[in-house]
Amino acid sequence: MDSENPLGRFLCARRERVRPEDVNIRPAGRRRVAGLRREEVVLLAGVSTDYYTGLEQGRERHPSAQVTEALARALVLEEDAVAHLHPVRPGP
Repeated sequence: MDSENPLGRFLCARRERVRPEDVNIRPAGRRRVAGLRREEVVLLAGVSTDYYTGLEQGRERHPSAQVTEALARALVLEEDAVAHLHPVRPGP
């Protein structure tokens, strides 16, 4: 991810901070990644894997407010982090 994708950097960093136990996911065996897998985030947020991957990689840059709120819930964002997420979200 490059400097032109602050939303993707933010989502990736937050995903790495959330432990599966924080969102009632029972880890099965050894995990190769810190935090949640993309597939776990999309299940929690109700978006497609392709769309979420596009957000992290900068191919998708304009999530709706509804998607932004769903991701905030899935990533267990505190109020101040949610406030940070909205300004990062590019406008239409």
